Amino acid sequence: MRASPRDPSRRNEHSRLAILEASISLIGELGYDNVSIEAIARRAGVGKQTIYRWWPSKGAVVLEAATQSLDPVVAFPDTGDLKADLRVQLTGILEVVTTTGFGAAYRGVVAAGQSDPGLLRAVFDQIVEPNVTAFGARAALAQERGEIRADADVGTLRDVLYGVIEYRMFHAMPIEPRYIDAVLEIAFQGIKPG
Repeated sequence: MRASPRDPSRRNEHSRLAILEASISLIGELGYDNVSIEAIARRAGVGKQTIYRWWPSKGAVVLEAATQSLDPVVAFPDTGDLKADLRVQLTGILEVVTTTGFGAAYRGVVAAGQSDPGLLRAVFDQIVEPNVTAFGARAALAQERGEIRADADVGTLRDVLYGVIEYRMFHAMPIEPRYIDAVLEIAFQGIKPG
């Protein structure tokens, strides 16, 4: 009995993970603009045709790698203390930004997206929007429970908390856990229950 032919578009998980890891590590080492599909393929031990079969561009590969790097740390814990939960989440994001190639990859993809509206839309759809939605749900729960004021402007809170991290990341400024503590302290002064 003959084995059925393999579907060439079907991803081999080992190769996929090697490609994603290679893209993040190379960009962390060399910067987004200095990394090519050829370099990613070489580091991953695959042919560049494999990469182009699965992703339309370097930006798409890097976006998937960045999303995969960030996903494990953006989930909200729910201890009943929004400030503590945000500290855990933001500290996790900080660790990914400062100890992996994520920061350089994210900056590179957003920069590339300025001339590729499809890539920029994908960044929004895959990274920004899911996190905006998750934050909104967790903040609404905090309002219901009385963890923060019922009339707190959670959209502005979100922008303050994540905006300062992105600002520092995009400007290659240092971000440390004590900075996150300071931002949380300032932000929560305005929303703590009466």
